[in-house]
Amino acid sequence: MEYTVKAEESGRRVREILGGSMGVSYTAMKSAKWNGRLFLNGERVHTDARVEPGDVVRIEWAEEEPAYRPRRFETALEVPWEDEHLMAVVKPAPLASQSSRNHPDDSLENAVYTYFGCPEKFVYRPVNRLDKGTSGLMLIAKTPHCQHLMQKQLHSENFRRRYLAMTDGIPEPRGGIIDLPIAKAPGATVKRIISGDGKPSRTRYRVLEEKAGKALVLLELETGRTHQIRVHLSAIGCPVRGDFLYGEEQPEELPGRFALHSALLEAVHPITGERIRLTSRPTWAAEIADNVLLMDFD
Repeated sequence: MEYTVKAEESGRRVREILGGSMGVSYTAMKSAKWNGRLFLNGERVHTDARVEPGDVVRIEWAEEEPAYRPRRFETALEVPWEDEHLMAVVKPAPLASQSSRNHPDDSLENAVYTYFGCPEKFVYRPVNRLDKGTSGLMLIAKTPHCQHLMQKQLHSENFRRRYLAMTDGIPEPRGGIIDLPIAKAPGATVKRIISGDGKPSRTRYRVLEEKAGKALVLLELETGRTHQIRVHLSAIGCPVRGDFLYGEEQPEELPGRFALHSALLEAVHPITGERIRLTSRPTWAAEIADNVLLMDFD
């Protein structure tokens, strides 16, 4: 990452340029300093070096070795938005967001690697993640600096996510806030439960349609706990349809997945300052319009 010093920044120290104009975190700056990855006009420098207008400050990022080497995975990848810093994808379900021991081949990580042409030094940098059984919008950073800035934004008012869910049962009342603390189930690695000892968790919801004991629900996270929507809807007696962990699996209707979709994502581009708004609909809610996704919960 490079930055050209402006006239009004003359005489400042490299650390001021890095932490201010370039938005580099203290931890990243410290790591680059001790590993010789800070440069001024192509020469290695310390953070206390002073700059002049037109000087070029560069920081090189250290990349961790991925836990699983990327592999070619051919699949149709929907990319509704992309620039040199970020890309948005619509993750299908069932597909793991990241490679793992159980999914070394079939993962969104490998699909993105293949989309980029299988580059030699590929690093996967998801900003947000979705469960294997959840479909919808995800953001992926193309540089470590962009990922760092986006993750700082992730649980702020600048990063907004809304979901569509089909539930077994109709929430009562038809709209409101589910405010129930969530904790890890005793002895479990994945499952979560409602517990007084859990972390504060709040989910806004509104019923859009109801039919034959099922409801189409719009939801927005105020907090970002693991399985939050799934746990909260199950706790009020209306689990996500097809949810094998918190409800009842529907293998014929929803093979390998459940009816939960990341339908709206808004964020502020960390480099350009542009407001990004993206929408997506699943097949079971394809008729839902953008103005419905943006409606007030009150």
